[in-house]
Amino acid sequence: MDLLELDKAIQEIALRRNALKKIDYNDPKYDDLEEELHDLEDSLHVKYGDYLEDILKDVHDKYCPDTDVLYPIAYLAKSYLIGSKNEFTVAATEGVYVEVDSIPGKETKLVIVPNPVRIILNVDKGQQQVVWTAK
Repeated sequence: MDLLELDKAIQEIALRRNALKKIDYNDPKYDDLEEELHDLEDSLHVKYGDYLEDILKDVHDKYCPDTDVLYPIAYLAKSYLIGSKNEFTVAATEGVYVEVDSIPGKETKLVIVPNPVRIILNVDKGQQQVVWTAK
């Protein structure tokens, strides 16, 4: 598995999602940007979908076994925060809802973040824990 290529693919999707968030539906560029985004998502699914699904199954088995695993695209944030050194992070509100047995009564979500590719568990809009990192 070429983890650098996977990371680049997720970064491209993150950048397109951020760009879409910044423009209005009526912007003439919106449709083209949205189509580019869907093409990138389809490509990610074809090239890395099985690999990411296996990782997500492992994470679910460890942290939230009662929650179904979705397609990897669902775990990508709607928008990403990008730091000065191309550091990608996400708001604690991002991700797919999961039920974590060891944290009952808390709102918990899983989200995929690039650079490096990792899966973060967001807990109650204030705590973030990296539960998997590509190696």
